[in-house]
Amino acid sequence: MPRGLLRVAILAVPGVQLLDVSGPLDVFAEANVQAGRPVYELCVLGTRPGAIRSSSGARLMPDEIVGESPNLKIDTLLVAGAPNAANVPADGQVVDWLRSATPSMRRYGSVCSGAFFLAQAGLLDGKRATTHWAVAERLAREFPAMSVDADALHIRDGRLWTAAGVTAGLDLALALVEEDLGREVAMRVAGQLVMFFKRPGGQMQFSRKGEAAPVGRSALQEVQRWVAANPAEDHSVASLAQRTGLSSRHFARLFRQEVGMTPGDWVEEARVTAAREMLESGDAAPKQVAGRCGFADVDTLRRAFVRRVGVTPAEYRKRYAREDMKVAIP
Repeated sequence: MPRGLLRVAILAVPGVQLLDVSGPLDVFAEANVQAGRPVYELCVLGTRPGAIRSSSGARLMPDEIVGESPNLKIDTLLVAGAPNAANVPADGQVVDWLRSATPSMRRYGSVCSGAFFLAQAGLLDGKRATTHWAVAERLAREFPAMSVDADALHIRDGRLWTAAGVTAGLDLALALVEEDLGREVAMRVAGQLVMFFKRPGGQMQFSRKGEAAPVGRSALQEVQRWVAANPAEDHSVASLAQRTGLSSRHFARLFRQEVGMTPGDWVEEARVTAAREMLESGDAAPKQVAGRCGFADVDTLRRAFVRRVGVTPAEYRKRYAREDMKVAIP
């Protein structure tokens, strides 16, 4: 357990997502309470003097400005995300400061799209990290020297800690508190803040990115719409090829070329999308959903659902079904 006061700094850029800053700060502040002594000294870093306007319009006053206090000793740095972080190059001064300052820190990381700032500073090269599911593919594409896990809520790779979107910053901060102060204190913090100590599943359960949508030439889109509207029908390559008037081999090759996946993978994705919608409505149990969505049995549905969504159908239904529509699971 580290001794002495630990300075935790959150770097907030203009347009920052407010919860990326306030969420982790509240976790560390509550840890001070639950530990019964001051453990963390909290600090908001700005990139320039004056108030920081967040994406919601609320303003933050920074405690320190990047580069203006060379003797500022930081134990833990988290770079907060912003809705436009993936689209706007980071301030060169900030990138230079990140490169020069992080080697002396015990640990550093990011929340949500804050990972893009670390990546631009080269601090994710050769590392495994995560970010918000909506920009994970872009992070991996633009910074191929790193490995991106689009499902993880938070990841540790040595001194580097990264979190997925927004509320996952609280999960990350709680993991840091557990590392510093132990499981018991971290559990008390979670209880006081009414949050999961270990949130079940990954972030793909919140994602709509993997939902099947028609793409490619019109003949292929027509087939895809047919599959989506009739998930329980026979959707073998041969049956789908017949609908387009193509040979099975030519259809499969054309489909993969234009859609980016095999017909079988797309059919599974479409069936899982249909299953998600049915589970969210709450009017059918997983066993019924399996039959209506073209899965051979509930175990096949479960395997496909976990593969695509990251949680079981039963868990998903419990979290997202309308309360007034839920039927009892036999």
